Amino acid sequence: MTSTTAIRPFRIDIPQVRLDDLADRLRRAQWPDELPGVGDAYGVPGDRVRALAKYWREEFDWRALESRLNAYPQFTTEIDGEQIHFLHLRSSRADATPVLLVHGWPGSILEYLEALAPLTEPADPQAPAFHVVLPSLPGFGFSGPTRSTGWNRYRTARAWLELMDRLGYQRFGAIGNDAGSMIAPELGRLAPERVTGVHVTQLFSFPSGDPAEFEGLSAEDQGALQHLQWFLDNKMAFNTLHGQQPQTLAYALTDSPIGLLGWNAQLFGESLDPDFILGNVALYWLTGTAGSSIRFYYEDAHATEHPQGPTSTPTALAMFAGDFRSIRRFAERDHARIVAWNSYDPGLTGGGPNDAGGHYAAHEATDVLIADVRSFFGSLD
Repeated sequence: MTSTTAIRPFRIDIPQVRLDDLADRLRRAQWPDELPGVGDAYGVPGDRVRALAKYWREEFDWRALESRLNAYPQFTTEIDGEQIHFLHLRSSRADATPVLLVHGWPGSILEYLEALAPLTEPADPQAPAFHVVLPSLPGFGFSGPTRSTGWNRYRTARAWLELMDRLGYQRFGAIGNDAGSMIAPELGRLAPERVTGVHVTQLFSFPSGDPAEFEGLSAEDQGALQHLQWFLDNKMAFNTLHGQQPQTLAYALTDSPIGLLGWNAQLFGESLDPDFILGNVALYWLTGTAGSSIRFYYEDAHATEHPQGPTSTPTALAMFAGDFRSIRRFAERDHARIVAWNSYDPGLTGGGPNDAGGHYAAHEATDVLIADVRSFFGSLD
């Protein structure tokens, strides 16, 4: 194995000086003024950011999270010129199925930590077990900052195929959330002979503009369209800015932990526990990847490759109340072999329409998601 393809053990050890600097910046935070009585109409409310910042300053324990992560086998390898960080957990079960877990923004590998043990070592010996590979996306966390352009969903999918090849997994499943729900289907498109199935929590398929697509839509699908329109009208500023000027925003996110917290908190539901929110935010801060992570949106918006035709790999959707609501009619246009379509409401939403409960299902509703994953992969030949 050459040096460029070598797989090296990795251990997280953030220098104390970085933690001390973070604590100092949090203490010296300068807060913006805020109009009274406007709630979240102008963006994330100050009382929420102040409460999270106070928790970050006084209670959040990075070293505890670092220790938890270091309890898992971690590695790095160079793929396509970039250092890639990943967790690799092999099940003790001889019949385990290899799976690749793919996260998104502003999440991270932390999205899936609760799912690792039940996936690899299920309590029920009859339940499917899995060998798990969980990489940090290029430009995210310990896979960044990236040093080259072009890291969109397609280049990332090719990199993940290379990663699984290096680990000796010629056949495997792909599981995704958020950006992972865009990357995982591309894995199946690129290598249908290798990817046994794709399991996602969103199928991001939108109206094509053909009026005929709207004929006969159910009331449920009409509601999903209205929800999508609300999101486009009220919450898509991050997507536009990331897709057009990520570097302009990167200065603020890289210099101010409060700025990073406020920006990323807009997509962390109010029902999420503060340790999960701050763990994700701190991971970006301490690795200096607040700016490189959001470049994913720019690269995807400016991608020159646009594969034609639907994917053909067996695909399963498990969507959760409060999150993006996929519409099957549009999804079947883009994915020819949707074999499972399930919707769950485990009661995760705890706030208003900005709560976005359910988006981090692997963390918030682990048992529900794992059961759906097992059912899907257990049904495949």
